[in-house]
Amino acid sequence: MIDILSLLAVTVNGVGNGTVNIPTVSGGSLLTNGLNIVYFALGAVAVIMIILSGYQYLTSNGEPEKSKKAMSSILYAVIGLVVVVSAFAITNFVFGRL
Repeated sequence: MIDILSLLAVTVNGVGNGTVNIPTVSGGSLLTNGLNIVYFALGAVAVIMIILSGYQYLTSNGEPEKSKKAMSSILYAVIGLVVVVSAFAITNFVFGRL
């Protein structure tokens, strides 16, 4: 049993000493990765809102109140998507210069 575990440790690590190397992450890359996750989540929410609002618009059956509400939701979701993409571009530009 011990031979199997030591073989597994060697296979996982690639080195015969049985230790696991944990990569270090700098504060800047940690912040960048965190922001990228947030941007992805917000972008996904905006796209989902565009799809749902488009469905609401299609099913409004020409009722002015429902179609106006759906169109304003689409507009706000597109504006939010533009803001998220702009924030992503700005932060990647700034962190790329550091």
